[in-house]
This record gives sequence, structure tokens and C-alpha cells, in this order.
Amino acid sequence: MSTTAQDNAPRLPLAGIRVLDLSRLMAGNMLTLQLADFGAEVIKVESAEGDTLRHWTNDGKPLWWKVYGRNKKSICLDLKSDADREKLMALVPQAQVVVESFRHGGMEAFGLGPEQLHAVNPKLVIVRISGWGQTGPYAERPGFGTLVEAFSGFAERNGFPDKPPALPNLGLADMIAGLSGAFATLAAVREVEVNGGQGQVVDLSLLEPIIGVLGPDAAIHEHTGRLPRRMGNRAENAAPRNAYMCSDGQWMVMSGSTQRMAERVLAAVGHPELVRDPRYKDNAARIANVETLDELIGGFVAQRTLQQNLEHFAGHQVTVGPVLNIDQLVKDRHVREREVLVQVPDTELGTITMHNVFPRLSRTPGSIRSTGPGLGEHQDLLD
Repeated sequence: MSTTAQDNAPRLPLAGIRVLDLSRLMAGNMLTLQLADFGAEVIKVESAEGDTLRHWTNDGKPLWWKVYGRNKKSICLDLKSDADREKLMALVPQAQVVVESFRHGGMEAFGLGPEQLHAVNPKLVIVRISGWGQTGPYAERPGFGTLVEAFSGFAERNGFPDKPPALPNLGLADMIAGLSGAFATLAAVREVEVNGGQGQVVDLSLLEPIIGVLGPDAAIHEHTGRLPRRMGNRAENAAPRNAYMCSDGQWMVMSGSTQRMAERVLAAVGHPELVRDPRYKDNAARIANVETLDELIGGFVAQRTLQQNLEHFAGHQVTVGPVLNIDQLVKDRHVREREVLVQVPDTELGTITMHNVFPRLSRTPGSIRSTGPGLGEHQDLLD
């Protein structure tokens, strides 16, 4: 795992874009992280207490902030103060993007709504992050990702059939919204820069992006009347697909989503004749008989260690893989050689291991130039 603080690329693709980031928590920080990684100048506008992520500590270390505040600058302003609002407005003409995640109407209450911002910078892209969107009957509701993950249908379909609905144990809705929001931001910036358009408001809810990645559930319900089911590690549209415990207590996952792959699985577990069995002859039959199919595969896997299973199924060209914990992940040779994770110098903690820039651009890649800044470290930007 290499140490990197500066990519050798001659320039970064988003250099010259200035972003004023008034957001808090995960969605906004993920959005502006993507922009900062590729060269945008992201200025976090924080209160005296700082972004909430600064207070999410692990053994007293602000690792959330160090990672998701990377490549950003920090200034402190009290938006309740007339003088500080004037300082913020003085930065707006030189910015291309403003990102905010106040509750509905919060920016307007400060006199910083789109009308006021566009009056001083008509080409400004204003990204408004909320749980439910800027319109609709739920616009004024609190919008934490947990509520959205439940409302969207994710929790109802997640988990095992004999267990309660399962929320993700990470900010899934926020992270998905942040990634899709980065795309939307650049689409709006391109409209200004290439098409000669005016600025506009990007209405980014947490709800819509997570619904967008849950599959065609609405279409399936409309045309079949069926509701999504909690299926644990199985899949509704393919079998076999599950996690299986090995003899050494480690877990292996398998995906047999094509007919040819399913046939290889049956041969690998010693039963090639089952390809002609009516219970397993095609995908629909395998889904209908998934219980006995999983018993067959699980019984075979349980007699061998993880490594033995991986080698055996690889020999039969079956798509299997290990379930890793974070300690195993950081030591994995692919992760190390590809530098999926990198060690970044930090003045406070020495080095910090974090995810590398993604996606990877061949000619003008992004870079990690600094970890999350100290609160108000760049106050001189206001001078």
C-alpha cells in the first residue's frame, strides 16, 4: 500500500471550479469529496462547532472527517451574523457551485436563497440536499438517511425472511445521493460552461437516488402484483446465489446467474446429472427449488476450508469469492497492488489509510492532496 499525497498528473480535470460547501453530514461531504478529488477548490463553510463529521470520532480520532473532508478547505462563518453573511456573499461571485443541506427554507431564512445568490452570480449552480426534495407534501419533514432507507422500500426487502426489516449499518442513502449529486452538479456546470446557459438549482433528495438503485420494483409490482421479499443472501431472479459457511468457519459467496454457470456449479458439487433434473434444469426451476439447491451446495462447501473451496470451484470456472473483513481487505494482494486503499500523510495522526480516488481517469486522474483540514484553517480566504 503506497503513500500518496500528490498525484503526478500535470493538472486535475476540475481545476478552476470553486465550490462553497455549506452542507453537513454525509451526502454533501461525499458529493464535494468527489469534486475535490478531481481538482475543484472546495471551501467548507462551517459554524464554530464545525461539521458534524468532525465529532464522529473513533478512539478520540476524527477519522470520518479526515477521510471525507480530504482535499477541502475550511472557513468559519456564523450565518446568523449580518457581517458573516456579507463575507459569504462576497465569495459567491467567484464560485461556480454552492452546496447546502439545511432544512427546507433554511437558506431563505438567512437571506441566502437561490434568488439572492443568483442576483450576484447568475451562472451559479446551487445544489440543495434534503431528505425528500424541495417540493411535495413531505418537503418540510426531517430528512435523515435512516428515514429514507425505511421509506424507500430498501429496509423492507433487506434482511432474512424470518427476521425484521433491516436498515443498513452505514449511511447508504446519503452516499448514493452524494455520488449521484456529483454527476448532477457537473451536468449543471457543463450547461453553463459549454452551452452558455445560466445557473440553476439542483434539487437533490436522498429518496430518489436510492429508489433508482433498487431495481424495477415498481414495474414488477405493476405488472405482476408481487411485492419484493426479504431473501437474505439469495436473489429473487437467479439461483444459486448465496453465502455458504466453510469448514473453518469462514464464508464463501457464489453467484450462478447464468444457465452455463449453474451447470458448472452442479458439476462442481459432484452432481452433473442434475442439469437434467426438472427441479434444476433452468433458472425458474432452480428458484422454485432454491431450498434443496442450497442444501446441496451448502453441504458440499461445509466439508472444505475456504481456501479449498475457492481452489476447487475456480477449477470448475465457477464464480465464487470470499467474504472478507476489513483486516483481510487491507492485506489483500489485489487491493494492495491496485492501490484501492492508500496511506495519506496527516500532520495530526501521521498517516491515514483511506479509499483511493475513483473512478480512474487514464490521462487526468484525480489525486489526494490533503486530509480533512483543521476547523477554520483557511480563514484567510475571507481577507
